[in-house]
Amino acid sequence: MQRWQKKKTHFPLIALIFFVFIAFSILYSESKIQGIHREQSHGDDNGDHLGSAVEEGSSLNFTPAQNLNLSKKSPVSIDKSTTCVSTVRYNGRRAVSAVHRVKSSVRRAASEVEGCNLFSGKWVFDNISYPLYNESDCPYMSDQLACHKHGRPDLGYHFWRWQPHNCNLKRWNTVGMWEKLRGKRLMFVGDSLNRGQWISMLCLLQSAIPADKQSITPNSELTIFRAENYNATVEFLWAPLLVESNSDDPVDHRLNERILRPDSILRHSSKWEHADILVFNTYLWWRQGSVKLLWSNEENSVCEEVDGLGGMELAMEAWADWVDAHVDPMKKKIFFVTMSPTHLTKEEWEPGSEGNCYNETQPISDKKYWGSGSDLPTMRMVEKVLSRLGSKVSVLNITQLSEYRKDGHPTIYRKFWEPLEPEKQANPSSYSDCIHWCLPGVPDVWNELLFQFL
Repeated sequence: MQRWQKKKTHFPLIALIFFVFIAFSILYSESKIQGIHREQSHGDDNGDHLGSAVEEGSSLNFTPAQNLNLSKKSPVSIDKSTTCVSTVRYNGRRAVSAVHRVKSSVRRAASEVEGCNLFSGKWVFDNISYPLYNESDCPYMSDQLACHKHGRPDLGYHFWRWQPHNCNLKRWNTVGMWEKLRGKRLMFVGDSLNRGQWISMLCLLQSAIPADKQSITPNSELTIFRAENYNATVEFLWAPLLVESNSDDPVDHRLNERILRPDSILRHSSKWEHADILVFNTYLWWRQGSVKLLWSNEENSVCEEVDGLGGMELAMEAWADWVDAHVDPMKKKIFFVTMSPTHLTKEEWEPGSEGNCYNETQPISDKKYWGSGSDLPTMRMVEKVLSRLGSKVSVLNITQLSEYRKDGHPTIYRKFWEPLEPEKQANPSSYSDCIHWCLPGVPDVWNELLFQFL
């Protein structure tokens, strides 16, 4: 009887405590939700996309401050619609890398095979061994590079062979190259010049693959050629600035304002990280004026402006940090292709003349020739960045040998995507392409050099 009275006495007290706890919990939860909604509203007003970060969260148990942190860790990607609300001068900031940088011994560029500098030599006319393929026989030929198809009357650019001093290049062997690639992914990463080298590689390789054993994905950011009988791929990734930028669309990237994240490489590295052999380039897009930096933790879309060389150095450092952290040279081969020269000013190889590479049909014979299309400060910066990576990166130094080939560009013999104005048509030099290279041609030699080092 007494025990029953004890239970009866304590029941109202327990119930009271329970209901107070429930009420407090409800009030607390409502307070948190209201706080988050206030933070969302504030974030939307300031354009920092905090609202979307909260919506993507798995729980409302984050405080507003934690959600702000989440936004900083996962910034909204840059695309062609990205703009700068305002622009200030670059203040010298560098990305803080999680990589512990170990000073590597400086490694000489991959140029010597058994004591021979393969990048020092001359061009020799050879219409017996060259070209290595015919333009019309390559189903992957680009209309931007198919010069004979688009009316070039001379074919001399097909027949020049690179001859190093005091030694010879190993003869190109299509089956031998496929054996090197068996079971592997070879990926070219960079801009349209690197895409030209990739197309050259496809033209060099595709003849050894039966038609029913080869396939290619549609043109996209990552385009993949597959050879089933070798279980291998030869791929191209459009990443003209290496780091994330508003020019990462492989087709629609001609923008008045170039914006990049100098501390963000994940968009591209997530695609290239599993390749076995990587061939990188970047240069031409940094020669088109200043760029704007939009750091990953910048919440108000304030950009910093820097000249092209400064922007390229920041991008190269971010790329080098990735290589430093992720590349085991025993398992993955990394190549960096030096700048591809332009021939925009004829006076540089023929003093007193006007024009550019239009109508040029012979290489430059002056072995000391160096044009303004190859920027020495840029080369020194690239050398400095690469020097700390030691044996993790091999350099394909194609600059000097390509400098001689003023005859190798498409000029007016390519597809133009828009009708040319009459005044331009009357002056072919005004619309000549002296940047890219006809195929077959100079990029085939770049791939012959790559073949030497694999």
